Amino acid sequence: MLDRAATALIKPLVTRLANQLHRAGLSANQLTLVGFSIGIFAAFLIANSEYTAGAIALFASRLCDALDGAVARLTHPTDAGGFLDIALDFLFYASIPLAFAVADPTRNALPAAVLLAAFMGTGSSFLAFAVLAAQRGLSSTAYPDKSFYFLGGLTEATETLIFFAAMCFWPGYFIELAYTFAALCTITIATRLWWGWRTFS
Repeated sequence: MLDRAATALIKPLVTRLANQLHRAGLSANQLTLVGFSIGIFAAFLIANSEYTAGAIALFASRLCDALDGAVARLTHPTDAGGFLDIALDFLFYASIPLAFAVADPTRNALPAAVLLAAFMGTGSSFLAFAVLAAQRGLSSTAYPDKSFYFLGGLTEATETLIFFAAMCFWPGYFIELAYTFAALCTITIATRLWWGWRTFS
């Protein structure tokens, strides 16, 4: 829901950094891998209860995620790059609830499992729509720069980052935050299922 506004807000900074990185010879795929590596390091920090450091790594990882697409558009975006980006993004998203479960299994395991199940729903509905949209030659006017049809919803990347950061800053409220975000993800799943059925019927 907030992705377009967040993208517009940070676009000047991202564009400036992307130009500098492109001139330095860094490729979009390299930035994707760097961002994923930092994201997994964030999960490692969180699993070891280093929550503040984990939050910093989270933001660094997502900055790289914004930069890889910007750098790709300065050259020539490829299907391989788009595939790598989205596949690693979903692995990163799954790693954070798992990290909180590892940090405190007794308290966090069940809410983390519920959140991961919700992520399965948002991810599967997102990717299934993208596949069928590509078969029909549909394109997204809301996100024209994406490598595939980017179906929005109540919970997108920005909302996910906000909740992940909140979990890091207030780990004692992980249970409440996880259940709240899972509920919001459920609304996203429902709206995507409705929109997909309506679009493809």
